[in-house]
Amino acid sequence: MSARIELSAVSKSYDGGARAVDAIDMTIEPGEFFSLLGPSGCGKTTTLRMIAGFETPTDGVIRVGGADITRVPAHKRDMGMVFQNYALFPHRTVRENVAFGLRMRGMARAAIARKVDEALAMVALTGFEDRRPGQLSGGQQQRVALARAIVIQPRVLLCDEPLGALDKKLRQSMQFELKQLQKTLGVTLVFVTHDQEEALAMSDRIAVLNGGKVEQVGTPVEIYDRPATRFVADFIGDTNLFRGEIVPAGAGVALKVSPELVLPLPAAPAASGLVSVALRPEKVRLAAGTDANAITPGTVESANFQGGHVLYRVALPGNRHLLVQSRNDGSGAPLPAGAPVSLSWAPADLVILKD
Repeated sequence: MSARIELSAVSKSYDGGARAVDAIDMTIEPGEFFSLLGPSGCGKTTTLRMIAGFETPTDGVIRVGGADITRVPAHKRDMGMVFQNYALFPHRTVRENVAFGLRMRGMARAAIARKVDEALAMVALTGFEDRRPGQLSGGQQQRVALARAIVIQPRVLLCDEPLGALDKKLRQSMQFELKQLQKTLGVTLVFVTHDQEEALAMSDRIAVLNGGKVEQVGTPVEIYDRPATRFVADFIGDTNLFRGEIVPAGAGVALKVSPELVLPLPAAPAASGLVSVALRPEKVRLAAGTDANAITPGTVESANFQGGHVLYRVALPGNRHLLVQSRNDGSGAPLPAGAPVSLSWAPADLVILKD
């Protein structure tokens, strides 16, 4: 019920020579929930469509289960597909929509009925068999689309922004349901999204794409805590980015951002001269007032109360700014604008980036 997917030097060019996908190498393990993440136009949907067989690579090879499928027609690839707009037949019932792929395969009527019932039970739609898509909510229509994709028992399930049309609360609920369904089936799932939180919440591993190239592949923790490049650090969640010169500092080294702002580095980077570093807002410790042991003083510019935490924008020496996420411990209102604060963090929390 699952298969390894391998992309070797896969590219896709369109008329005029523009490359939507540029020589990417990627391996997706059997039974893995693998997300393609990136902004609009980065090549993630084109990559998915090449895996599905809706687009043919200009160069490179795609293998599934060790077999070269680069030019195998889509209907012979044994894959299920779920689209953002669901692509349901509006004039057909739920049962007829789910049964469509099995009917196209010439399966016996009794076997179709049994498999459709099993698929609808998996997505909690038993009892909805005779309704039409227009009589269902968005979440229910999404479940029908999932049932139609899994009823053929594919080795690979491809999802193109499948939750993008749902409201936030329903989308979060469907994230849990889709991930649990994928683990139950054991299917290899490739998931396209531009939503960083969605990818972090659901994926076993993530490939971050930018300009048709793969910037980084890793687990959600690796992508978030140890971004490899400036693009990944900036794209995934909130982050503070600094660029400066490496200078000696006592027994170690530091990053001189400006004459007034020098940040201790965890270790001497391989590069010299100018480098960029990232620092997540939740890694920064903020204390009211002045502390001589802090890394830098600051002044609160604004505070956004976000329920479980407060996101501060703090002015630093040298006309720089820092985002600081402070947990809401119920002790009182956020610090007001103009309040002096002291900021500190572990040097290891500064991540040195490749530009």
